[in-house]
Amino acid sequence: MSASARTALVSTAGHCEVACGFCFRADRARGFLTTATYTRALSRLKEAGVEGVCLTGGEPTHHPALRKLVRLALQFGMTVSMVTSARSESEVSTLAEVGHLLTNVTVSADSQGAMTLGRTTRTAASAVATLDAVDTPSKVLHLTYWDVDGEEAAQVADLVAGTGIDVQLSPVLLSEGALRRDSRSIRDSLMQRARDTAALGQHFRLSNGYRSYLDDLRQLQLSEKESHPCRSATLYVSADGGVRHCPYGASEVSVHAPRTEIRAFLDGPATDRVVPDCAAICRPASRDCATA
Repeated sequence: MSASARTALVSTAGHCEVACGFCFRADRARGFLTTATYTRALSRLKEAGVEGVCLTGGEPTHHPALRKLVRLALQFGMTVSMVTSARSESEVSTLAEVGHLLTNVTVSADSQGAMTLGRTTRTAASAVATLDAVDTPSKVLHLTYWDVDGEEAAQVADLVAGTGIDVQLSPVLLSEGALRRDSRSIRDSLMQRARDTAALGQHFRLSNGYRSYLDDLRQLQLSEKESHPCRSATLYVSADGGVRHCPYGASEVSVHAPRTEIRAFLDGPATDRVVPDCAAICRPASRDCATA
């Protein structure tokens, strides 16, 4: 395994009730990650040098044994973080019960334009309300955006000002099919992204790393730059126990495979190539920064 791979993104479920129209999740299936599969995954990841896991979805708060998943990782000496869309009273309550055990909680939200595209109701205001209810050292509002104007950008900045909540930004990535249905081209969508970035830049200090990420994403979508090999520092574990170098990777090894087979897979070089969807998921942390 690459010496830089010290974390793993773990899917707690193969389905998600939010079902965003622009979702870039790699897996689509029913059922939850079982405790037995998860425990074996933690054991194999620990042997490979992984130091922390991030629980993602589907929706982690829907997992019937979420507290156990968190505690198991802690027992293996790993840090635990979570990405969630928790909004309902029961979801927020479940999250709050484990919040003090987590190093980080990221709550997903969408801009008004993204909510229209994705048919979601994940407002930034409701995301901040969820974060306020959680006792976790590090809190992040992850905003997926599309068609943002200065007024909306100002409202989001006001929501997080003085709260200690960090902001991560991700532009909506429309597929070719979605663009055709919406009578748009890739270049039209990139022009919209440029307008969005300008509006957000009026109220957030966008890091150079994030601007570089947007430039890389643009070149990937226009095929102006050859897709480079995956070099993610984060492994991915699917809800059925498949371990990949990348969520969108074509090759994987099961956590139920013999140790030697798992080790050979992790020690071998990743053969996957970066595409826009996985680039959005596996950005280096230094590229995520946006300060109000």
